[in-house]
Amino acid sequence: MAKIIECIPNFSEGRDPVIIDKIIDTLRGKEGIKLLDYSSDKDHNRTVVTFVGSPEKVYEAILNMADKVYEYIDMRKHNGEHPRMGALDVVPFVPVNDVTMEECISLANKVAKEIGDKYKVPVYLYEDAATKEERRNLATVRKGQYEGFFEKINNPEWKPDYGPSVMNAKLGCSAIGARVPLVAFNVNLDTNNIEIAQNIAKVVRHIGGGLRYVKAMPVELKERNIVQVSMNLVNYEKTAIYRAFEMIKMEAKRYGVNVIGSEVIGLVPMAALIQCAEYYLQIENFSKEQILETRL
Repeated sequence: MAKIIECIPNFSEGRDPVIIDKIIDTLRGKEGIKLLDYSSDKDHNRTVVTFVGSPEKVYEAILNMADKVYEYIDMRKHNGEHPRMGALDVVPFVPVNDVTMEECISLANKVAKEIGDKYKVPVYLYEDAATKEERRNLATVRKGQYEGFFEKINNPEWKPDYGPSVMNAKLGCSAIGARVPLVAFNVNLDTNNIEIAQNIAKVVRHIGGGLRYVKAMPVELKERNIVQVSMNLVNYEKTAIYRAFEMIKMEAKRYGVNVIGSEVIGLVPMAALIQCAEYYLQIENFSKEQILETRL
């Protein structure tokens, strides 16, 4: 069977459709690459892209995308609710078919070196590609964000894995890694009080004593005058979506706040949604073979 790697680049532009289209165009209609999804958010000022292909084609595609990202995005003018440290902020590689995690790590290193050398962008390896344990967690790497990295990068402990040890004012820096599939899942609350979302995020996320495989932060959705708890579920098999959702509902009650909706960013494994269906419908002895589309 063919080798397939999934790549989910996040770039720091979610408001200008012309720029977004020019960047996404680097993937459209390209042989050996399949663009699966992309979504932009004006409040986050960020676009998340998902595409797949062979290791060789993914390597070519992400560098072509990087070329346009670095041409059109200027971090000196960027602002948004989502944490970020660079124009091409995050690039994870995920093994999908007949590909090992080691191959994804090798690809992450290859891409990181090329970006560091060609564009003079400091690059940090994270998750399974991390060269230091303290760099495994993306939130730790990105702490301080773009503005804080001008000082942070001078700390010998935060010398980049690739590229210069000087912050690139226009392009920022980048995190490139290899990881297992995750689910980006956000829960919206019927309040505009960001402190409530912050308090809920603190108790839900693992670092605050919450659910083991959950990262969470508060986000203000100014256009809708509400806040949300934005999450990454880094192992949906061990911490299901419905567990995080129910915990947020429970914690929101203490503030007299209700959950008014949720959203999935990017793609989600079918198994993650099956878990939710089994839980909420209390289906007994359910198998994915009972799903019509899986039998076609």
